[in-house]
Amino acid sequence: MNLPKLTIVVPCYNEEEVFTTTYEKLREVLLELMDENLIDVKSHLMFVDDGSKDSTWDQIATAYEQDTCVIGVKLSRNFGHQRALLAGLEEAEKISDCVISIDADLQDDIRVIKDFVLKYSEGYDVVYGVRDSRETDTFFKRSTALGFYRLMEKMGLPLVNNHADYRLLSKRALSTLLQFKEKNLFLRGMVPLVGFKSTQVYYDRKERFAGESKYPLAKMISFALDGITSFSVKPIRLISVIGLLSALVSLIAGIWALVEKFMSEPVSGWASLMISIWFIGGLMLMSIGLIGEYIGKIYEEVKDRPRFIIEESLTRVMNEQEAIQKVME
Repeated sequence: MNLPKLTIVVPCYNEEEVFTTTYEKLREVLLELMDENLIDVKSHLMFVDDGSKDSTWDQIATAYEQDTCVIGVKLSRNFGHQRALLAGLEEAEKISDCVISIDADLQDDIRVIKDFVLKYSEGYDVVYGVRDSRETDTFFKRSTALGFYRLMEKMGLPLVNNHADYRLLSKRALSTLLQFKEKNLFLRGMVPLVGFKSTQVYYDRKERFAGESKYPLAKMISFALDGITSFSVKPIRLISVIGLLSALVSLIAGIWALVEKFMSEPVSGWASLMISIWFIGGLMLMSIGLIGEYIGKIYEEVKDRPRFIIEESLTRVMNEQEAIQKVME
């Protein structure tokens, strides 16, 4: 029986504090899967450096020189998490039968990687890692995350609730995903569009053991906005509905003003007039901004610039003897 070649893709940005621990733990999981004859001995760990400003790439290069299971990709600058992940997936697709993506902070439980592989062996092309609970998150982050998924559901986006970018993709699922050429990436929304047989594996999310989160509030809001505007035109349709409702309210107010004029002494309405002007003005600016968001995305797409640029790639083709030696070590 031919065992699948697995590549675990880990996007990294300024991860010098966590790299060594992340590498050691993932290597241990990879070797255990080889020992249990669940994956091929030519499987890899791939670290993608997304333009880090610290020693992350130096540590990846050192691990590559010392360990035949490590390969690395260095991007020319910081392109963002989604593009760095896609760069790794694109490189991994060339050498793998299946690929697992995971963040470098290891808040996602690496023990369920074995469950991912077992589900793949059962014939699933996509295996989603889904958080069973958010107890480690702050109340604010937990509330905003739940609100985000509910909003996405209302917008008609095919998201898997409480799933980030911890997943397994078969070669054919990944090849299909790579046919999507948009520049505005929202992978957790794109993967469900691929189709194919999928399932979910549940786990408890851990706290980050070192370093700082690369997704502060501003980036989270930007990420959510990208997701909505990349996959749904409902916000623009909502503007039309609000405009129609505003027109109806204005019509009713106009009729009321005429009735007041002929039936009684008109009352000064300076406050109500100013409130109406500011409300409508703010609504119009918000609407223009939202439309501008869509136009900006169109602008980025038509320029057709590369989604990422690879500066250096540390890859290798192991022979059978090297692969066996790796497992023996």
